[in-house]
Amino acid sequence: MLPPAIFVFSCLLLSPAISATEPPKFTVDGTVLELDESNFDAAISTFDYIFVDFYAPWCGHCKRLAPELDKAAAILAEMKQPIVIAKVNADKHRRLGSKYDIDGYPTLKMFVHGVPTDFNGPRKSDLLVKFLKKYAAPDVTVLDSDSAVGDFIEKAGTFFPIFIGFGLNQSVISDLAIQYKKKAWFSVAKDFSDETMSLYDFDKVPALLALQPNFNEQSIFYGPFEEKFLEDYIKQSLLPLVLPINHDTLRLLKDDKRKIVLTIMEDETDEKSKGLIKNLKAAASANHDLVFAFVGFKQWEEFAESFDVNKKTPLPKMIVWDGDEEYFTVIGSETIGEDDQRSHITQFVGGYREGSVIQKQIKGPSFMGFIHSMIGVGSVTIIVFVVGVVMIIQSLKEEPLRVGTRDQTDSASYSASEPEARETQRAGEKED
Repeated sequence: MLPPAIFVFSCLLLSPAISATEPPKFTVDGTVLELDESNFDAAISTFDYIFVDFYAPWCGHCKRLAPELDKAAAILAEMKQPIVIAKVNADKHRRLGSKYDIDGYPTLKMFVHGVPTDFNGPRKSDLLVKFLKKYAAPDVTVLDSDSAVGDFIEKAGTFFPIFIGFGLNQSVISDLAIQYKKKAWFSVAKDFSDETMSLYDFDKVPALLALQPNFNEQSIFYGPFEEKFLEDYIKQSLLPLVLPINHDTLRLLKDDKRKIVLTIMEDETDEKSKGLIKNLKAAASANHDLVFAFVGFKQWEEFAESFDVNKKTPLPKMIVWDGDEEYFTVIGSETIGEDDQRSHITQFVGGYREGSVIQKQIKGPSFMGFIHSMIGVGSVTIIVFVVGVVMIIQSLKEEPLRVGTRDQTDSASYSASEPEARETQRAGEKED
């Protein structure tokens, strides 16, 4: 018989009541999971696809993002391969924040089979859903009928370009499909009819079809299908022939190293501008090494002003932008007249290629400044200082004074309170 002390110890070891703690259990119910240090690793290992918002309770941008995540979570949970949305108070659970290099709020990361990648895509629920769905989609979808081709295009939607390889072996585009998965849909069609060939306007195979559903454009590539030529075609086809510049599309230029032929017009919606855009498309078709884009002064005045354009400037005006802080005007070819616009555009591009240019600096924020649409840390320090001085003056004078500032592209405001100052300084490039 065992001594009493040993018997009690043995019973304690065998007792199910005090056995090792069971791992947390999660359910996919369309709500945003609240994670902390006790259940984070378990959640990451449980779900193949989990989108995590590292936030701080005092962060204004985080508060605006929260309802968008709530809407997206309900939709993504209903997918055949569900994507779970979770959030972590990284200001409280700082070990997690440190582990995943969280230096601003909100920081968004997508975990695919436990591997995190930074997410810099859209934050509105509808666009967020479309963007996140791509993570769970196959790298290359194999289509075996005309109806499968139509269904694929319909389900892909209009947010991303679509590439379909007709009579093309999957292995030819698989590596590039993985590389550009976040930017486009990829598929290969094995069985299709002459009607499909006629519908998408190609007459031989193999052929790679590129669709821009959002811009009602398509093009065909017949090779050569060596990786260099194929990648060049895919990269060029990620953008429409002529890109309208706005807060959303500007992000598409972030990874494109080509120079941008930018046309600034009065109002991009009027009939004259539509005719000009048509002529720009013709020029873009013949100059794939350049990005052609346009912006309306009426639609985005501040952006246009960065290129020395104001209400008195004769428009339309063409410049070549390096995508950052420099741009070029072509001597004798800045303004486009109403007559023979195609010839003028050809002359402008020719003058640029010949080096007949004047180099200038943009007057507003750089490309990254427009991308992040926020005030830098230095500016925030100045604002806080100025507001502090104003508060002192207010205490000495009867007449109240107000000091404000304006964002480049957003309507977010910043106060002098400590939490908001912390938010602005710590958010850095993480902010919208």
